[in-house]
Amino acid sequence: AHPQVTVTLFLLLSVLSLAAGGKLLVVPMDGSHWLSMREVLDRLREKGHEIVIVAPEVSLYIKPTKNFVMKMYPVPFTQEELDYIFWRTSQDVFEEGSFLERFVRTYEGVKNSSAMFLSTCTHLLYNKELVRYLEESKFDAVFTDPLLPCGPIVAEHLSIPSVFFLQQIPCGLEFEATQCPNPPSYVPRVFTDYTDRMNFFQRVKNLIFDIPNYFLCDFVFQPYAKLASEFLQRDITVLDLLRPASIWLMKLDFVLHYPRPLMPNMILISGVNCAHKKLPQ
Repeated sequence: AHPQVTVTLFLLLSVLSLAAGGKLLVVPMDGSHWLSMREVLDRLREKGHEIVIVAPEVSLYIKPTKNFVMKMYPVPFTQEELDYIFWRTSQDVFEEGSFLERFVRTYEGVKNSSAMFLSTCTHLLYNKELVRYLEESKFDAVFTDPLLPCGPIVAEHLSIPSVFFLQQIPCGLEFEATQCPNPPSYVPRVFTDYTDRMNFFQRVKNLIFDIPNYFLCDFVFQPYAKLASEFLQRDITVLDLLRPASIWLMKLDFVLHYPRPLMPNMILISGVNCAHKKLPQ
């Protein structure tokens, strides 16, 4: 009977090892993006996963907590400067106007916030002590919001799988990176207010509205491509950083969003949006 007991114990230990939690590196994005991600991380921690979060010392919502291992790094701006950028961006969203006016406001807002986010990413990548810690920690995967591609740069440097958690990326880069169909004759573009059913002239206008995105995206993402190329010491584009993602967890559903094509690794997770709080009476 002893050999049978030994074999049984071995099998049980093998199953337990397979069920053991993984070690997850989280490179979050601030604002409402973090509020959504934090709920997911709480559930992952409950399931036994070890979670390490790298975040700037100055942030809107990402604060030290006993629930996770927090690795904070310094950045060259103050809390007041950060708060103003977020406040100004939120005001622009609710202001009405023509397409040109909205586009200019969006451009200016993206310009200011992008400079701050790029600075944050640069100070993460060139923090030698922190990067050495990440290299030595042997993470299983990177969990990140790729709206701004600092997390994908870290995943590429560490040569580990990445899981993306997002609603959308400007200019539809998520669909280009996954080779997912994104036809302008069927998928409405931002600011058009169209549905997935358009007549011929609406389709033409939808296509025209898509053109400025290429200029906006080049402005937003080209600095990250340059930063990644310098840090990784080889030429690389933002699409090169996004393509290796194992899973795209999309904060979309076809109740609030119009139907559109998806790829097999693009998973709709519906209403995971922000922290749940009771509204005042």
